[in-house]
Amino acid sequence: MRILVVHNQLWAHYKSVLFEEIQNEIYSNYPGSEFLVAQIALYEKSREAMTSDQQQIPYSYPYQLLFRKSLDAVTLGERTRALFRLFRSYRPDVLNITGYFDYAQVALLLYARFLGVKTVISSESSEVDKPRTGFKETLKKLFLRQADAFIGFGTTSVNYLKSLGVDEKKIVVRKAAVVDNDRILEIYRQEKLANPANKTSFIYVGRLAEEKNLLRLLQAYATLIQQKEAEDWGLILVGEGPQRQELEQYVAAHALSGVTFTGGVSWQEVPAWLAKASVLVLPSISEPWGLVVNEAMLCGMPVIVSEKCGCAFDLVKKGSNGFLIDPLDVNSLVDSMRYYTTTPAAVPRHGSKSIKLIQPFSPESVAREIVLAYHALRQ
Repeated sequence: MRILVVHNQLWAHYKSVLFEEIQNEIYSNYPGSEFLVAQIALYEKSREAMTSDQQQIPYSYPYQLLFRKSLDAVTLGERTRALFRLFRSYRPDVLNITGYFDYAQVALLLYARFLGVKTVISSESSEVDKPRTGFKETLKKLFLRQADAFIGFGTTSVNYLKSLGVDEKKIVVRKAAVVDNDRILEIYRQEKLANPANKTSFIYVGRLAEEKNLLRLLQAYATLIQQKEAEDWGLILVGEGPQRQELEQYVAAHALSGVTFTGGVSWQEVPAWLAKASVLVLPSISEPWGLVVNEAMLCGMPVIVSEKCGCAFDLVKKGSNGFLIDPLDVNSLVDSMRYYTTTPAAVPRHGSKSIKLIQPFSPESVAREIVLAYHALRQ
């Protein structure tokens, strides 16, 4: 069996570890099969700062890079022609595309379906991320009927697929939102050993953009500082983005102490920054999943997460390993942050619960499920 997976960007680490485990599973248990990942471009322009020198990349799996530039610079025509060329030359038995937002991949799946090739759609989207109504939803329903199987990120993405009319039996994987557990923990532990007495801090990791709701996060932090309920706490903002100047101006205008802007960092540096903090905050107004929540929980951290994040239902248990917040209600954020500043003993207790809750999201087990599903399609 020949399996072709289409993915948007090279060395997206959360997918790279999964591709590596899929290759390992095929090599160990299905030696007559072949696996290839079509990487469309090097990176998304908005995530350029999260990339790193390819010489340092620790992953190994067969792939073909179609364009040595950003995904944003690749036209629809270029993507379509390149994908069809690779498809015809590789001649897969199973095609797995990434979602349904790229018309080039949509066209490729319809072509594969016409030829009798089995098709799989991986979907991260959820209803909680943003309102989803109208003509686009009707088109999605029609398109999704063409696929033979689906891979969901978690409960919210599975429920969204079901709301679009997908037969539950076709959703063959339900917890595909995984990160590189081993490497993240190794980096985190090295930093903890080197600096065991880091100051207590809240931390945000991601793009500094409006939909991430970071002004409200700063407002909540400012409230705690003014009320003298977070005097020993800091706030670390890890990442880069179009809102950075506005956020820095807010910090300066309100004379907020303890706020650190790291700028853009590669994914390998994120666990080291998590090791410098105590509680992760992800207050996004829109977030399909929020993989940094996986990373923080893996490292034994409590999490404060917006109810608009796709991961919220699966990963956050209120008062057990963290809190869910209404992203439009700054008081909701203040109350959750205040809990940890005034109840510091809850930090390790909630962190221990995070470690238990994240265990089902394992790259090895998900890869096993995916490969089994690929081969079941051909039986």
